[in-house]
Amino acid sequence: MTIHKCQHKIVQKLKSPIGIFFAVLLGIILSIQQVLSQQAVVLNLLMTAPDAQPWKTGIVKDFEAKNPGIRINVIEGPNATNLLEDLYTSAFILGDSPYDIVNMDVIWTPKFAAGGWLRDLSDRITPEELAAFSPKDVEAGIIEGKLYRIPMRSDVGVLYYREDLLKQQGFQPPETIADLLKISQALKKQGKTNWGYLWQGRQYEGAAAMFVEVLEGFGGFWVNPKTLEVGLDRPETLKAIAFLKQTTQSGISPPGVTTYIEEDTRRIFQSGQAAFLRSWPYVWPLANAKDSPIKGKIGIKSMVGIDPKSGAACLGGWGLGIAKSSKHPEEAWKAIKYFTSEEAQRRFILNAGFVPSRRALFTDPEILAKYPHYPKLLEIVEKAVLRPPIAQYAQASDILQRYLSAALTNSMTPESAMKAAANETRRLLK
Repeated sequence: MTIHKCQHKIVQKLKSPIGIFFAVLLGIILSIQQVLSQQAVVLNLLMTAPDAQPWKTGIVKDFEAKNPGIRINVIEGPNATNLLEDLYTSAFILGDSPYDIVNMDVIWTPKFAAGGWLRDLSDRITPEELAAFSPKDVEAGIIEGKLYRIPMRSDVGVLYYREDLLKQQGFQPPETIADLLKISQALKKQGKTNWGYLWQGRQYEGAAAMFVEVLEGFGGFWVNPKTLEVGLDRPETLKAIAFLKQTTQSGISPPGVTTYIEEDTRRIFQSGQAAFLRSWPYVWPLANAKDSPIKGKIGIKSMVGIDPKSGAACLGGWGLGIAKSSKHPEEAWKAIKYFTSEEAQRRFILNAGFVPSRRALFTDPEILAKYPHYPKLLEIVEKAVLRPPIAQYAQASDILQRYLSAALTNSMTPESAMKAAANETRRLLK
């Protein structure tokens, strides 16, 4: 049979119902093969469960719509950030980590960089592009001159105060620790509030963040990251502890404050029982909710120090890096670039209420309409102080937490507690 006759016979068969079926089937198989050959790159991103939902329904969905060749697999981890850090650490130590984009708390970057677990991003972004972000947030991602983390959202310690009570009694917002104590005592004495000042004293990371502000306010320091000098047994540290102890001894702070975390203090403040609260920006929308007794009655500023210039706020926040083990660094960078862009951050902030890392967004008209306190928050962010950016931060924090708690609960004298804390920290950093 000639080739021509053979071709004719095949065409005739294809015109039959069975032939049409096989032709359609062949088309489907070829389409599937084409899809498989163009399968999307999947990037794994681990984060706390409460954060995952706003990401999935917001910026991840937007990014995938713009980049159909890349899919972001958001893995929901535990809510406690220390457990999330443990998951990342275990995966990196075991070697072939499944994570591509690394979502980092500000205090993890030095450890992850020292472990060789992150890619250097220095060549991927210009100094001009970095200048759009809050300088302290950028500084937190630079370890030994290399950039490992792009700020995604900021967070910072805030001193909340009852604007209405202060005005009624003719007080200006405090500028110093002495002002804070004086106003607290006066309002309590006049029966205007049950408590003057609320802070977090339980033995956990929140206490380390709180203490770093007070320590800075008294002119002290914890660890100098450049020289690894330890300042926990210096006079300034003992003065900072004396101030915290004074708040409970004088009745300005509740006796149980040494067991409190953020939510304990927020509930007391929001119920109208205190004049001042040291906490984080998440309190603002809750305290100004429709059913809040203090709605529209609060102001914010940076934590005060011994003089008007020495007050400081502890920097928190999250940023994104690329795992050294990622097989898709180019796609990961594309995602990071989008997530930290002005357009994506604006939508993220408006939908989820987070604090921006881009300076322009603090005064963006659309954001200001919803969050009028953001320009004040920018002032606080720009006065922020970092917890020591050292590779052994987790261990150093554990040492401080244990001995600070011992000093605050009177199980050790402040002098002996801080001497022990300083010696243990020095041994750790050797």
